[in-house]
Amino acid sequence: MKKISISANRRHFLRGALTAAPAAALAVTTGSLTVAAQGQSAKSGDNTPYKPSFFNQDEFGLLSALAEVLIPADENGPGALEAGVPEFIDAQMNTPYGQGQLWYMQGPFTPDAPAEFGYQLPYPPRELYKKGLAEFDAAIKQQYGQGYVGLNQQQREKMMGEFEKGNVKMASIPPAALFNLLLQNVHEGYFCDPVDGGNKGMAAWKMIGFPGARADYYDWVDQYGRTYPLPPVSRG
Repeated sequence: MKKISISANRRHFLRGALTAAPAAALAVTTGSLTVAAQGQSAKSGDNTPYKPSFFNQDEFGLLSALAEVLIPADENGPGALEAGVPEFIDAQMNTPYGQGQLWYMQGPFTPDAPAEFGYQLPYPPRELYKKGLAEFDAAIKQQYGQGYVGLNQQQREKMMGEFEKGNVKMASIPPAALFNLLLQNVHEGYFCDPVDGGNKGMAAWKMIGFPGARADYYDWVDQYGRTYPLPPVSRG
């Protein structure tokens, strides 16, 4: 996996994500149900705070803080919070993906196996998040005397870097397992079709010039170097 430079921050993160953007945009790789189908998505323009359906408020606050550090808002476009990434992840936990129904979950498990052997823990995504977020925050509290949400921005970025390197001492969940799941789901929530609950207002697509779910733009296939003039379209 390409390393994230916290100092380069959002731009570096997104550059690594763009190679998967078209696939993630048109079909969420989790293969989940849409948020709209579950009735979890707030209506456009509705300022009512989102009420998580899977995570409790403390877990959702921690998830939001982590997502914000991975993709903060800047002059180029929205951050993870503005794009609805935490809401997207919360909703995914109530789908077959979150329950591990789309993963091979039979043992034996070998947590220390090389990465090419695939996921090697007995926890579906929802359980990995529950256990992992609790252990991650406990490790932060042991070091700083308070959880990740209470850290200042510099401390948050420093600990995100340590998290990525696997240097956060968690009780039972390997840091890499939680970090990689979080990274994947943040990618998906940021670049997915809005009908799946993230990428609010198609802002991420507009930022990268992705046309979305248009049925036909064959006339533009050979027009290299030209900006596609039409706005993106959601499949919803």
